[in-house]
Formats: sequence, structure tokens, C-alpha cells
Amino acid sequence: MDSIKFLGTAGARFVMMKQLRASGGTWLALSQTNILIDPGPGTLVKCWRSRPKLDPSKLEAIVLSHKHLDHSGDINVMIEAMTDGGFKKRGLVFAPRDALEEDPVILHYLRDYPERIEVLEEGEKYEIGPVTLEVPKRHLHSVETYGLNFSTKKRSISFVTDTYFFQEISEIYPGEILVINVVRLQKDDRKDIQHLNLEDAKRIIAQAKPKLAILTHFGMTVIRARPWELAEKIEEELGIRVVAARDGMSINLDEI
Repeated sequence: MDSIKFLGTAGARFVMMKQLRASGGTWLALSQTNILIDPGPGTLVKCWRSRPKLDPSKLEAIVLSHKHLDHSGDINVMIEAMTDGGFKKRGLVFAPRDALEEDPVILHYLRDYPERIEVLEEGEKYEIGPVTLEVPKRHLHSVETYGLNFSTKKRSISFVTDTYFFQEISEIYPGEILVINVVRLQKDDRKDIQHLNLEDAKRIIAQAKPKLAILTHFGMTVIRARPWELAEKIEEELGIRVVAARDGMSINLDEI
């Protein structure tokens, strides 16, 4: 079964620090290939507390969109768990260059544990068994950040990770399933707030026209506004199925 499991839906530092929503990242199962995306704080605990349990030693890959702690806090322990503490050299790790070289978040002692570590670069494609990972464009964010397109012979899934809105964003994420990080409820003119807001998400969904759009990675303002109600309003307005992710929510992609 192909599926997406949301181990956490926290966005921004205060939601993460207070654990108002969990920050465990996303477990993607495609064509019998298990991929973990953005293992923030608490990922390992969330894996073992999931029903059914998610065994990190069954992972084929870990993908880090960028090095901010709400995305990378458990990256090292998940590499350890994927490789049985380094005793089994297995699995792939994908990360931006600045997560490895400049103020790195992946520790040097365990970099030989995976089968290999690949540096994400704009416009490149990578293979994870039967799954293709494409990184179309560097995002507008305070550290090196990339969105992710996953595809198999059966389906395509796009993850619009943290970024300031840019014009071609809806064109470069064509997945039939579109997952969007929505940290802000409304636009903020502060230049240091480089995150999408609800209107940005609605605009992307309207232009991309996926079969299903999933909102996640919520900041405080979105949580207070009841994200499930916000998703319902967008669905009614656009006529496109839209859901708000919940901690622990699993979506069977074979049913879409």
C-alpha cells in the first residue's frame, strides 16, 4: 500500500518548542520503498508509538529539505536507527550542501553509516529504488531549502516546503498529491518571515489543480484558526479536495 503518514504537523519554532503539534516529519511509502522526510524533534519516538509501529531500520532513505531544527532535530538519531547503529551500512541520505558543510546538522562520525549521502542541488534528479526524487528549484528561505517531487510509475507527490512565495511555484510542483507547508495565516510584510500563508496555499492549489492538496506544518496563527475548517473553506471555493493534516494521520494513496 502506498501511503503518507504525518508523524508531526508543527511549523515554526514556537509550535515546535511547546509541542502544540508534534514535529516528527513525514513517512512516505511508495512502491514498497520507505522514505522519511524532515525528521524534526521527536521523530524516533513517534515512529515507535505509531499504530502500526514504523521501524526505522526498514527505511530506504531520509530526505532533509533544509537544516532548521524543526526539520532536522532527529536527523542523526534516525540515521543511527536506519543503519542499526552503523552495524548495517544501508539506506540513502539526501540533504542540502549547507546541512553538511556550513554549520552542519549531520554529525561527521555517522556519515559512513548510510550507503551514501547525496547533496541536493537545484534541477537534479535522484533515484531511490523505483522512486524518482526531483528537486526543481532552491526556495526563498533563510537557509538552503528545496521542495521535493517524488514519482513512480503509478503516481506523483509534491512537497512544497518552507519558502516565501514565488511566481512559478505552482508550475514546478505538479504532483497529483500536493503537500504544502502553511506556517502563516496571513501575509506578513516582514522580510524575515519567509513562509507561505493561507492565501499563498490557496493560490498554489488553484493553479496546480492536484487531485488532493494537504496542508501541514502549521504555525500558531493557523492552529488558532482551526486548520481543518480553513481546508474545508478552500475546498468549497476551489472544488478541489483539500485536507488539513493531523498528527498521526495516515492517507492511503491507493484510494485517491
